[in-house]
Formats: sequence, structure tokens, C-alpha cells
Amino acid sequence: MPIPHSNSRSNREATLLRFGVFEVDLASGELRKNGARIRLQEQPFQVLAALLENAGQVVTRDRLRETIWPADTFVDFDHSMNTAVNKVREALGDSASSPRFVETLARRGYRFIAPVESIVAAEDNGTGTGTPAPRSLHPELHVPVPRRGWVRALFALIQVMYLIFYVSGLAHLRDADRVASSFLPGWRALVIAGAVLVTGAAGIPLRFYLLSAVAFDFRKLGWTFGRLFPFVLALDQLWAIAPFLLLPQIGVGLAFAATAALLYVPFSERTLVRMAYPIES
Repeated sequence: MPIPHSNSRSNREATLLRFGVFEVDLASGELRKNGARIRLQEQPFQVLAALLENAGQVVTRDRLRETIWPADTFVDFDHSMNTAVNKVREALGDSASSPRFVETLARRGYRFIAPVESIVAAEDNGTGTGTPAPRSLHPELHVPVPRRGWVRALFALIQVMYLIFYVSGLAHLRDADRVASSFLPGWRALVIAGAVLVTGAAGIPLRFYLLSAVAFDFRKLGWTFGRLFPFVLALDQLWAIAPFLLLPQIGVGLAFAATAALLYVPFSERTLVRMAYPIES
């Protein structure tokens, strides 16, 4: 059954289809990524719309031809179809050999394999009574999808915070040893000082790597951070006790409060990375 063209929809409604960081407005014929419009010609857009409206199902080449290329259209159908699908993949940053969105089934057709969310919202018809569309939810975290720029900036600020911790700890290593000696006499204080030295020296290149990855918008940061997370978690949990090195200055209560907050930070980092860099299946 042919898929109805978007112009046949009621002008009171606009259907939005969202997947990952992309959004397709079937009424206006627009593809957007993080709110920014991506140019996509009419036929590739119609191919994308047909695949999205049948997400998870095989859409045969014959069905696409009947829907998008009328019978009286004299074109090289195979070439036009391949060109349209390639333009869709190019717009989505997808690959035929390792698809995240559009999967090719040889001699059958195509299938959209990523989760798709459909949202219907009333449009403002000039009377000011329109109802805004609800914000889309992250496919994994089930929270409203924020602007990637804000998420990346917050993640970068956390890395800067840890860099300050490491540099300050190494610069005041003798002070850390003196504070530790007042509570842990003998070799235990040396262990604390040694831990500050080793973990600080290891943490500095790690934080610079994460900063550069988010600054250059490294697309595989989600996968990479997942592999690094056990090490990041161990490192961050060790440095969560850093406020106790300032115990004479800030007191026990504030030291406990700061440590409790720092214990949560690595999990916040993981959530931020998953928001900005979802791992598409």
C-alpha cells in the first residue's frame, strides 16, 4: 500500500519522526540534525520517509518505485534508486557496509534499523493556540534530548575540573603528604602521597585526550569512553577523597559533602557521553 505524501496530512498536525540526533518533519519535508537543517533532495527525502514510516520492516524496491516513481516516469529506476539511497546515507553519515540506519537486503529492498519515535503535535494556525510538540526522549536513557553543544561543554568542564585537581595535587604534593601524615602515620601516609603522584600523572593525559575528543567531536567517543570507563571510575573514586586533604581548611562536614558529590561525577560523565554520542545499533 503506497505511503501517503506528507501534503495529504491535515494542516492542523505535523508528524515528527525522531531517531538518535536526527529529526524528520514529514509535513515540511525537512531533515534536521541537532536542530540544524540538512539539505536533502525531494526523492531521497521521500525514500527516507518511506523507510522511517516502516521502520524495522523491509520496504521492497518495487514498493518504493510504485510510491515515489510514477508509472509514466521514464528514468533509469535502478540508478535513481541507488543514487537516492546513497544520498540518504550521506546525509545521515551512514555506511552500506556497516549500517546504523539504512540496511540493504540484497535483491529485496531496504530496512530502517534504528529506533524511531513518532510525535504528533498541533501546529499554530496563526491564532496563537498551537500546542508545541513534546520533546523527544533519548532512545537509551529516556530523558529529553538536550542540545549537544551544552552536553559537550559540560563534559569538557568536568575534564577541566579534574585537570585542576591533578595539577594542584602534584604541585602541593608535600602538603598532601603532611596532611596525610597527621592522620595516617608511617608508611600509610607515603601510600597516600604515592597514590596522588601516580594517579595524577596518569589522569592528566587521560583528561587531555577526553578534552580533545569532545573538542573535535570524535564520533566514536561513546564507544571509546565505554571501554575506558572502568579505569575512569577507579581513578575518579580515588580522587573523590581529595577534599579530605583540605580538612584543616574546610572542615569535616564540607569534606564529606564534596566527596559525596565527586563520587557521583563519573556516572554523570558516562551519562553525558551517552547523550551526546549514542552508540547506534
